[in-house]
Amino acid sequence: YSKLKSYHTIILVKNLKGLRNLYELISMSHLEFYHKQPRIPKTRLMQHRDGLIVRSACEAGELYRALLDMKPKEQIENIVGFYDYLEIQPVGNNMFMIDSDRVPAVNSVDDIKNFNRKIVQLGEEYNKPVVATCDCHFIDPEDSVYRKILMYAKGFEDAENQPPLYFRTTEEIKAEYPQIPAYETYDELLEAIKKVLA
Repeated sequence: YSKLKSYHTIILVKNLKGLRNLYELISMSHLEFYHKQPRIPKTRLMQHRDGLIVRSACEAGELYRALLDMKPKEQIENIVGFYDYLEIQPVGNNMFMIDSDRVPAVNSVDDIKNFNRKIVQLGEEYNKPVVATCDCHFIDPEDSVYRKILMYAKGFEDAENQPPLYFRTTEEIKAEYPQIPAYETYDELLEAIKKVLA
C-alpha cells in the first residue's frame, strides 16, 4: 500500500452500520495503513462499504486522474462503476493545472470545463448522480491565508497561489452550474442517490 498511488475520495454515512464501518476504516487508516498520511486500501473500503456512500472527489480523485491520463474506456467504466456518485467543482478550483508541467492535458479554462462536461456525461451514461461542490477548505475567501501557512509548512512552493476553496452558498453553486439540478439539503441528495442505487 505504501508504494501504490493514492487518490482522494469522499465517504458519506447513510445509517448506523455505515457509521461503524467508517470508524473502523478511519482506525485502520491510522493504525495499519499510515504512510505519510492515513490511507484506506480500496479492498478494505469494499469490505466495509455497507452503509456508506462513496463519491469520486476532486482532481486528485481516481476518476479525474484517469481522465487526465486518458485511460482506456474500459478502465474509466470500471472506475465509474465503483462510485455511488460523481463530483465536479468550479473552474477556479482547478486553475492551477493550467500552468502545471505535471498536468499536460490541461492548458486552458476550456480544458477544465471539458473535463467537467465529461464527468457529467459519464454520470448520464452510467446512471450516476453528479454533484457540483465547492470543495470547501475554509469559510470565507480571506481565510485562504491560513491554508497558505499550512501549505508553506508542508513545503508547497506554490502555496501563495490559493484556489477559491471557500464555502459557497447554494445560489453561488447554482450560478456556477446552471445545468445541474440543485439539491437544497443533504437529505434530498441522499434520496436521489438511493433511487439510483435501488
